[in-house]
Amino acid sequence: MKTPYSFAIVRYVHDVVGGEFVNVGVVLYAPDQNYVDALCTKKYARLSNLFVEVDGAQFRSLMNFLEVRIDEARRKVETELPFDGKPKDVSEIVTKIIPKDDSSFQFSPSGSGLTADPEKTLEELFDRYVERYAQKRETITRDDQEVWKTFKRPLEQKRVTKYLGPHQIVSNDYDYEFEHAWRNGQWHVLEPVSFDLESTASIKDKAARWLGRAMALQSAREQFKLFLLLGKPRSEQLLQAYAKAENILNKIPVDKELIREEEADSFAASVESEIASHREEL
Repeated sequence: MKTPYSFAIVRYVHDVVGGEFVNVGVVLYAPDQNYVDALCTKKYARLSNLFVEVDGAQFRSLMNFLEVRIDEARRKVETELPFDGKPKDVSEIVTKIIPKDDSSFQFSPSGSGLTADPEKTLEELFDRYVERYAQKRETITRDDQEVWKTFKRPLEQKRVTKYLGPHQIVSNDYDYEFEHAWRNGQWHVLEPVSFDLESTASIKDKAARWLGRAMALQSAREQFKLFLLLGKPRSEQLLQAYAKAENILNKIPVDKELIREEEADSFAASVESEIASHREEL
């Protein structure tokens, strides 16, 4: 049976004025089970990479202090009776742990959900919001521009890149400028999208963002066809996530084609043919 929970992310704020922070922990509260716990990192290497002058000993001392306060909150919740005024949300707990001020630790707005295992859910949230960013992965990823290079080479060989230029698609509520586009009756817009990323979550999240972006462009004032030029993960462990990402992209409601890297040559040939037959419109 699942029980409701709420959680807050612990942020180390390096510059209060500038708003610079790094996620360093997660606090989870499941009131029906009198469960309060937190996972916090004491790794400060990432902070040192992002910010100058991070004192490792001081940071660990701050984290120890935070853990003591969270332990106190857990014992209090475990021993409180329902009629004593049990907190309804994790935000009521974290504001007592560390009041809202200009301190180095601050908490995110609370999130919520249902769980059959609060401890497991806490571990999953910690991995999602803290641990996977704590150190650089050994996997070398590629960004969108690197994927574009794969498609650009055969397009250059076909001598059609000179016909490609930026074009902005404008809808009622959203607009997006594509760097590579050409027109033949309607606009054809090309967008390189790298899924050679670090994790399953980041791959699916990126696909979902493109689904949302395309949905927002659905009411555009002019007709267009979207070509998503896809770069797949080089890690075999992430290919299943990539397949799910393609499934998400196939839900895009506008006229579109998904072009894989291995199809770069045939795609360039089709672009050359299209442009040759409508060159007077370019």
